[in-house]
Amino acid sequence: MTHPPSSPIRRIRRRQFLQTSTAALSGLALSSCGWTLANVRSTVQTADDILYIYTWAGYTDREVIEAFFQETAIRVIADVFSSNEEMLAKLQAGAGGAYSLIYPSDYMVRRMIDEQLLLELDHDRIDGLDTLFPNFQSPTYDPDNRHSVPISWGTTGLVFDTRVLDPPPDDWTYLWENRQRLTRRATLLNDPREVFGATLRMLGYSYNSTNPQEIRAAYNKLLELRPTIAAFDSDAWRPQILTGDLKVAMCFSSDANEVIQENSNLAYVLPRSGSSIWTDALVIPRTAPNVDAAYAWINFMQRPEVAARIGERLSFATPNKAAFAKLPESVQTNTSLFPPDSALEKSESLQPIPPEVGEIYNQYWTRLTSG
Repeated sequence: MTHPPSSPIRRIRRRQFLQTSTAALSGLALSSCGWTLANVRSTVQTADDILYIYTWAGYTDREVIEAFFQETAIRVIADVFSSNEEMLAKLQAGAGGAYSLIYPSDYMVRRMIDEQLLLELDHDRIDGLDTLFPNFQSPTYDPDNRHSVPISWGTTGLVFDTRVLDPPPDDWTYLWENRQRLTRRATLLNDPREVFGATLRMLGYSYNSTNPQEIRAAYNKLLELRPTIAAFDSDAWRPQILTGDLKVAMCFSSDANEVIQENSNLAYVLPRSGSSIWTDALVIPRTAPNVDAAYAWINFMQRPEVAARIGERLSFATPNKAAFAKLPESVQTNTSLFPPDSALEKSESLQPIPPEVGEIYNQYWTRLTSG
């Protein structure tokens, strides 16, 4: 076989929890070259011309994979994870030994560093770090980018139907103030940190609060809203808001931008009281069997033309200043993807929290979603 296969990749939204069982996933064949959704076992013997990646689905496409193969003769085989926690659990269980490159989110990068799971990067082997926007050149979760290279970023907010919501929402408070008209026509993410974080921020607290009293206050506030919510869902809201069954949905900016392209009556707002700013990054695990190929992929993805193409096609904001310059003006000025700095001032990145605090969140989340 001389090139990666060209069949389309089944798109799965960023951070979407897979509905497919592990058995169904593992039933997909592991191709001898190219992209698959098969589980990669730690017993796989990795050749120098094969790169195993563990990633969110939809973070690349066939053209990029084939271009990388044609240039380097390295074949890319990838497995997808549905959440950062799923990915970490697999690595901690020792089942991730075949992967040479992983795509964790910012707070998970910090945790993986603390657990000594990541290789410290050799910056002499990486091109384009100086082309990152300044705020991505030494992020708080990984000072000086010692262990990671940011690949995309975005925000969490509300997508809504402009035809039925007038005046439009401008903050999380809108959901509470309009409970009656939104009953069973609104959804929240199936993500406890995001849902509690948004409520905490609305109450004037940190998105990353570890104060049990503040978390309880957010829970009590969410109980008021619970009868209004049609579902806690991170993906099924998309067709429902396109057909008008929903009026508003909490979502990630990348997903909002995609549905807005399908229906111009939809719009996205970053709540004025603040929200979350997320970043996904490229890292090399300490157990990586093919470090050279991992560096080759990082450099390829850092190229402005490649980063711009991925950002435009997959609706992600790029942290690469040189790539941003190559985007069409319509994308550069798209405030759903690139909100002004003034809109980001009150937003925060998710941070790791102590396990005992995480258990408080989980207990309240179980009560909230099972009620």
